[in-house]
Amino acid sequence: MVLQLWDTIKDSITAYTGLSPATFFTVVALALAFYYVVSGLFGSSDHGHHQRSRDFEQQMQPLPPPVQLGEITEQELKEYDGADPKKPLLMAIKGQIYDVSQSRMFYGPGGPYALFAGKDASRALAKMSFEERDLTGDISGLGPFELEALQDWEYKFMSKYVKVGTIKQAVPVIDGAADGESVEATDREAKPAEDGASASAKPLEDDVPSKSVVAETVDKSDVDVDNKD
Repeated sequence: MVLQLWDTIKDSITAYTGLSPATFFTVVALALAFYYVVSGLFGSSDHGHHQRSRDFEQQMQPLPPPVQLGEITEQELKEYDGADPKKPLLMAIKGQIYDVSQSRMFYGPGGPYALFAGKDASRALAKMSFEERDLTGDISGLGPFELEALQDWEYKFMSKYVKVGTIKQAVPVIDGAADGESVEATDREAKPAEDGASASAKPLEDDVPSKSVVAETVDKSDVDVDNKD
């Protein structure tokens, strides 16, 4: 029965298509392969399109308002380098901290300036350097052109981003201050002693006759001698 059915199908294929059964099934197989290839290409394109659309929608979502942090340390600033998407993206210039979350594509992870995020990158911006040693707020030793470039960056940040805090500057403890206080105290103690010494020496100066008194005495002696003569 199966053979009879197969013979009937072959006869039908030859009658309706004019092709042999082998040629017909080859054409069908090629058509199915072509369909799967084309559907795969368009399907992946649609998937990529939807992925890009979702990314674009995420970028277009309104950002939360900047949070004022006040004065924080450089170590605390490193927590806002974009690694945690729930935290704002911060960056500092000349000790002033700005919220750069709206430019996450530049300063966020994978961006061209990602290494500046979470740091005071004043020196690196002034020199347009991407070296690790320049990722600091120390701008000592920079030339006039570098300082001018840094000023331009600061103006740009001031006009585009919101300032949310400042970097806490460490105050060094100078040992010489205590020594200076002890020296000053010693000077204050020595001054009354000098005043007392000068006061005690003053009567001794009063006991010594002045030159005018000696001269007057000599003149009187000469007058007495003349009178006797």
